[in-house]
Amino acid sequence: MAQEAAVDALNDLIQINNDRIEGYQKAIDELKDGEDGDLKTLFSSMIDQSEQFKAELKEQVASYGGDAATDTTARGKIYRAWMDVRAAFTGGDRYNVLASCERGEDAAKNAYKNALQDEDITAQARDLISRQAQSQLQSHDRIKAMRDAEKKD
Repeated sequence: MAQEAAVDALNDLIQINNDRIEGYQKAIDELKDGEDGDLKTLFSSMIDQSEQFKAELKEQVASYGGDAATDTTARGKIYRAWMDVRAAFTGGDRYNVLASCERGEDAAKNAYKNALQDEDITAQARDLISRQAQSQLQSHDRIKAMRDAEKKD
């Protein structure tokens, strides 16, 4: 029972990280060549972080004999939050882009929080989720700080 609950929670987080990768990739694709290089570097590092998270989550799912998710949460809140990233780029405004990314990070933060509230998951899964949640929170705070630095007076 605990392993099944863990596989479900871990697969939800795999999907969320897939959303995160897709959102930041769309953001990078919308950047103008030669401009906003700092954002491109930052967004690439967020993709790398989610790829690492996914690998760890998939390994844990496999250790429980489960099949790892491969899709995104197209029906969920996170997908919609990341789609706002693309819309923000049409105006090319750094503040709006970062604000959209921060909303996506908020959605990911909430997903990790919800996973940690699942009382049925294993201690091993809880440890992994907790560690990733702390790293994701640091990423969230970095995006938020950059957004705040761009805030218009």
